[in-house]
Amino acid sequence: MAIIIAGERSGVGKTTVTLALLCCLSQKGYRVQSFKVGPDYIDPMFHTAITARPCRNLDPFLTSEAYVQSCFARHCQGVDYAVVEGVMGLFDGVRSPDEPNPTFPVNDYGSTAHIARLLNLPVILVIDCSRLSGSVAAIAFGYAKLDPRINLGGVILNRVGSDRHLTLLQEALEPLNIPILGVLRRCDRITLPDRHLGLVPSQEISHLSTVFAQLAGLAADSFHWERLFPLLKTSPCPLVPLSPCPPISSTPIKIAIAQDRAFNFYYPDNLEILEHLGAKLIPWSPIEDSHFPSGVQGLYFGGGFPEVFARELAENIPALKAVAQAIRKGMPTIAECGGLMYLCEQIIDFSRQSWSMVGILPTTAVMSPALTLGYRQGTAIDDSLMLKAGETIRGHEFHRSILEGRRQEAGGRRQEAGGRGQEAGGRRQEAGGRRQGRQGRQGRQGAGELETLACPLFEVRKLGQKNLVEVEGWNVKKVHGSYIHLHFGESQILAQRFLTQCLDFSG
Repeated sequence: MAIIIAGERSGVGKTTVTLALLCCLSQKGYRVQSFKVGPDYIDPMFHTAITARPCRNLDPFLTSEAYVQSCFARHCQGVDYAVVEGVMGLFDGVRSPDEPNPTFPVNDYGSTAHIARLLNLPVILVIDCSRLSGSVAAIAFGYAKLDPRINLGGVILNRVGSDRHLTLLQEALEPLNIPILGVLRRCDRITLPDRHLGLVPSQEISHLSTVFAQLAGLAADSFHWERLFPLLKTSPCPLVPLSPCPPISSTPIKIAIAQDRAFNFYYPDNLEILEHLGAKLIPWSPIEDSHFPSGVQGLYFGGGFPEVFARELAENIPALKAVAQAIRKGMPTIAECGGLMYLCEQIIDFSRQSWSMVGILPTTAVMSPALTLGYRQGTAIDDSLMLKAGETIRGHEFHRSILEGRRQEAGGRRQEAGGRGQEAGGRRQEAGGRRQGRQGRQGRQGAGELETLACPLFEVRKLGQKNLVEVEGWNVKKVHGSYIHLHFGESQILAQRFLTQCLDFSG
């Protein structure tokens, strides 16, 4: 019933293989559920567009091993097949947060191999053969033997150049008795556009149906289906029950959720958890709509590409003013990554043009060529919209912007770098006339002084850098503003607190 598509490294074509497989199965009329290992948002958008079923992220670092198993088993109910797309190379992961001294020599927590073990799935390894011939045997042998707990069901040879090239590859692999499940020739006819954070989201591609038809044809011609189908029928792991929090209100709590070309990074599980707890999610577009829906009690801005659509966002002045006014009145607001940038005073794009944004957060988001990427563990500095002081969360960062005047940590001790005041014990203090400067900015926007001094949300540790601590996020009024993406799967209390605050909002 399920397989997991892995790569021997990033960039070998596992997304193409996965999409082709999904397209072919879906066009044959099968009910297919897809999954993506790790925290990625963009690849799952393509999965969802193909299967018409929300793709689910399987990430034990953001959630837990039990949640991964439960999520997989729950969403495999009633489908014909399930396909899991891996992340990076098969064994590329991180050090286990719960096992300081693991017995396995590779730090592969959260990797494709880790998920394959958790779910007892056969692994299909995609190998880029563009610069290989006989050496393909060493690669396949190493991946098959490094961890005996992994069931390598076969390989798919990608970017094969000629019949002679294929013969050399087949001869090298034959003594290993590792099945070749597909052969994809070098071909640039099927391309998906990309930008600075990966693929361009599916909703921005006008010829998507044509691409999907090409991918289905590729899968039909290139995969050995008589060998693939037995692997697809592998039984999944048993259903693991969850204990969800009960709804907090019998009356729907109306939440305006930004969903358009600029804001579309949301985990389906997060949205479903909010709805289970009593939320009614009402989509709106900060690009197209002059105001968010009336009668809402909270705002939710996910990640996305506000820098790409900064002109359109800046030109929608009524929407900017409406959001700013609602927040100043105390409307609870979640703003993650792209949403955080939207609440800043400005976005400076890659061409160094400046665009005015909502202006609630006294900082500017500046696009940078440097990529900020990785898992984070954050400890709440003070009570905020969703957190209590001292509580710890796990999340993920993925962006190419920085905030002006951010303060960084060194050696575990907070250092002032941008004039933001914060005592070591978590008490707020004034520094460098910051409140006066903020008053001036808000006065220019006709809003007056914020009642609460804007403070950082977290002390953050980057995974693998225990001695480097930074402060991150913004805690102002009832705004949770952060670059760190959170998953509510094992942290439903965060969603519960947000909705409780929304329920109390009177406007």
